[in-house]
Amino acid sequence: MRANDNGYSANTKKAEVAWLTWLLGSYTMLGPFSISTYMPFFPVLMVSLGVTQLELQQTLSVYLAGFGLMMLLHGPLSDAFGRRPVVLIGLTVYLVASIGGALSTSLTFLILFRLVQGLSVGAGSVVGRAVVRDRLEGPEAQRLLSHITMIFGLAPAVAPIFGGWLHNWFPWQSVFFFMAAFSFLQLIASYFYLPESLPPAKRASMRPAQLARSYGSVLRSRSFWLLSLALSSNFVGFFLYISAAPIFVIQYLNLKQDQFGWLFIPAMSGVIFGAYLSGKLAGRSQPASTVAYGFLVMAGAVVLNLSYNAFFPPVIPWVVLPLMLFTTGMSLATPSITLLTLDLFPKNRGMAASMQGFVQILIMTLVSGFAAPVLGASGMKMALGMLLSLAGGYVAWIGYLRCSSSSQAGVLEEQPRR
Repeated sequence: MRANDNGYSANTKKAEVAWLTWLLGSYTMLGPFSISTYMPFFPVLMVSLGVTQLELQQTLSVYLAGFGLMMLLHGPLSDAFGRRPVVLIGLTVYLVASIGGALSTSLTFLILFRLVQGLSVGAGSVVGRAVVRDRLEGPEAQRLLSHITMIFGLAPAVAPIFGGWLHNWFPWQSVFFFMAAFSFLQLIASYFYLPESLPPAKRASMRPAQLARSYGSVLRSRSFWLLSLALSSNFVGFFLYISAAPIFVIQYLNLKQDQFGWLFIPAMSGVIFGAYLSGKLAGRSQPASTVAYGFLVMAGAVVLNLSYNAFFPPVIPWVVLPLMLFTTGMSLATPSITLLTLDLFPKNRGMAASMQGFVQILIMTLVSGFAAPVLGASGMKMALGMLLSLAGGYVAWIGYLRCSSSSQAGVLEEQPRR
């Protein structure tokens, strides 16, 4: 009987983890869908609403602004009120905003509803990281986060395809109804299958003084900044190519507008494969070792990228293979770095996830606005940008290891005195 109970318990836990994987993974897809499926409709929207491209660009700008602003608040709210309510309310607001976008008759209303979408879209992806660490520990947490990263890797590849289908067959309102339908399915699944992973006894206070102290503890943490910079710098080496894609693909590679897949598919394949390797190494390798393997793979990609661009012309597919190798290493290291960051603040994991996400978005914004336009027209300049991003990430990682070693040594020295 006891064996049966254990078997039933193991099967139940396995089923719960499977549901969490797909559910939390779907949250990370909502953001890319909100951008990549929407952009093909720009020409149609300009005609329908009678606006210029510059005016319509504001709908994307306010979406990103709202996303970045609420990135700072989703986590603390989930620390105070629980993970489940924040996710459910966020999805509900996003659903209503998507329907409002479909019914918009002017640019003003469309900007308003895109802003609301941005304010709500990050709830699931931010809180999901905290849920992973709430429910699981060690290798199991790393494995689940790796699987979530694999699902996220699908979004940038399939979102433009969905956008193209909708653009070819339906009016522009269809893209907002698609977003509404996707968030509605997430809302229903979350209502029935998303567990509350933070009991009331462990919740933080939302009083201004306590909230300020919690933010202060995160902002004063040297380890937090080093881990966040390591994660963000690694991601820059990949995001540089994504943000410079129109210049790099069309001007440098001389490809057509429907051939962006030559860049996106290899890059996201690397993301998926690296996350798969991270999941396989969970329990077999220490997190620090897994991160080291990731840096080793990224270093190989940088050497290959620099060598190819120095001696060969930009020929598909060889010119993009180093990027695929780089995203493999990046994705291999990401789950472990994320979990190490969350473990710094066991009572404020939501806040830690929010702050780390905000740092990443801030750096991505700077890269997109300043680095991508300057480097995008040259393969060698892009390779050098990848080198700088790897160097920044590695220096930050080494700084974290030394900081962690110093902290552990200090604890050991204090124990005999006690």
